[in-house]
Amino acid sequence: MIDQPMGGPLAVPQNAPAGRTVIGDAAAVKIAAIAARAVPGVHALGGGSGRALGAIRDAVGANDLSHGVKVEVGQTQLAVDISLVASYGFALNALADAVRAAVYEALTELVGLEVIEVNVEILDVHLPLPTESKTAGRFDPSGSTQIQPTVE
Repeated sequence: MIDQPMGGPLAVPQNAPAGRTVIGDAAAVKIAAIAARAVPGVHALGGGSGRALGAIRDAVGANDLSHGVKVEVGQTQLAVDISLVASYGFALNALADAVRAAVYEALTELVGLEVIEVNVEILDVHLPLPTESKTAGRFDPSGSTQIQPTVE
């Protein structure tokens, strides 16, 4: 067994036997998902119903990183499709570019295959819960804002 620090390059012995390496889709999906989630402005991966199921899985300790990420792995190339929910306040095109760059870098470095495309679909924007103050209204999902009386 070769001892290596986490994330460091492996020293391969010169007399190592030859063989074939196959990278599974699940491995590439996890790497892409971790890289995408690490980008500031990414609130969640995947769509609404899948996120609800993901929250249930997270509550019971069965985290599913593959939600919102699809990868096609070939012999020498791979392609990635990512769907995500952005946090409010981030420029969406810049966020997509940052996700694309992070996923490209992680897959190129860790998988070693040529990444031919990283497609990013921004499905929604997550709005933060408003903080209540003396002059702020209460947020109503129907789109109207109701001013609440202040009590001092």
